[in-house]
Amino acid sequence: MIEDKTPQRTSIAQLGEFGLIDHLTKNFEINQPSTLKGIGDDAAVLDFKDKKVVISTDLLIEGVHFDLAYMPLKHLGYKAVVVNVSDICAMNAKPTQITVSIAVSNRFPLEALDELFAGITHAAREYNVDVIGGDTTSSQKGLIISITALGEADEEEIVYRNGAKETDLLVVTGDIGAAYMGLQVLEREKQVFQVNPNSQPDLDAYNYLIERQLKPEARKDVRTLLHALEIKPTSMIDISDGLSSEIMHLCKQSKVGCNLYEDKLPIDPQFINVCEEFNIDSTTVAINGGEDYELLFTIAMEDFEKIKGNPNFTIIGHMTQESEGIHLVTRANTKIALKARGWNALSE
Repeated sequence: MIEDKTPQRTSIAQLGEFGLIDHLTKNFEINQPSTLKGIGDDAAVLDFKDKKVVISTDLLIEGVHFDLAYMPLKHLGYKAVVVNVSDICAMNAKPTQITVSIAVSNRFPLEALDELFAGITHAAREYNVDVIGGDTTSSQKGLIISITALGEADEEEIVYRNGAKETDLLVVTGDIGAAYMGLQVLEREKQVFQVNPNSQPDLDAYNYLIERQLKPEARKDVRTLLHALEIKPTSMIDISDGLSSEIMHLCKQSKVGCNLYEDKLPIDPQFINVCEEFNIDSTTVAINGGEDYELLFTIAMEDFEKIKGNPNFTIIGHMTQESEGIHLVTRANTKIALKARGWNALSE
């Protein structure tokens, strides 16, 4: 395919704020019965009747949360929705609506925002959430995205971080660590490109890891799976900042300790191979790498038989008395105090 060296660039200033809003939101559809009024008024109107509403919001800032050197704008739009939907799923709730706000510098033409919103639109359809509002403004620093997600659940369905008990089992969905190693591969290839712009990376050996970084998925299926198994978690959180950090959140809020077992960690074979290539300890990455957007939760011991052997879930540890502390139990059966070395948005 021959690259178009003169792509169309439409100045956002030509449209004005309201023209831009009309242009970017024309493809959003309303599918949720609880959405009485979406975009087009001073505020959206929702009707949840007897349901409880859960709300979460996240900021994504260029240079902090994403690098456009290797993050396609369409993927960025998709991921921006996913990371917020994941927070709703972590409450054992059903995501229903989102608002989307962006601040954008004048280096972005309209066509770039079309790509971003194509990803947002695709994610909204995939997760069946309505886009019901937001804001647009200018930025002097690049691209900033803020998404607020809303969801609904019956009161007895909602799961908090503070309900874990001393004998509960610790369970995780999917596999962990792959997103972090995908980021390492992309960062390495960026550095190679900066040295030699004519180099063409061969990323076939890293497809799964890169997909986990650039196009993660929220575990919207877990709520249904657990309901079918007649299991209600006692506590739950999503893995955005790293497994160790999330375990410590659950322990702190539930006032319990934990034993996490190294030999139980669910990791993908491609992840192990790339850790060896980078000469990085796979366990260190698995428990500290972030952005997996899997769900981490605790269940009562009596639910063990219901979940045992289910391919969607892995039992990786158990909760203990708070006084016993939080530990990683190694393959050599040595206890090591667990520390939160995951993502810290305010680190210097």
